[in-house]
Amino acid sequence: MTGWSDPAIWRIVAALGIGTYAIRFSFLGLLGNRTFPDWVLRHLRYTAVTILPALITPMVLWPEATGGQTDPARLGAAAAAIAGGYLSRNAIVAILCGMATLYLVQFLAG
Repeated sequence: MTGWSDPAIWRIVAALGIGTYAIRFSFLGLLGNRTFPDWVLRHLRYTAVTILPALITPMVLWPEATGGQTDPARLGAAAAAIAGGYLSRNAIVAILCGMATLYLVQFLAG
């Protein structure tokens, strides 16, 4: 039991929805039809490149599967994914290298 009433929870959900909509509208609705300077467009190209490592790093360094302890198999898989991506310049190859390394090391470790 959380101690929150159903109407209070729905008000929180609605407020979060409105807030999320306002944040997205501020970029897409207000700035969507404008032409940006070249330096802004150059920086926006790196958005996806910075988001993916931010999502993956906690799963590599503090994985839930091991109770938050750093796992050599996951570190090796991350290194293989980085190497595969760097050498091939292909995201699919990087993902496959990381997956193959993770499963191989876990299989060999038992």
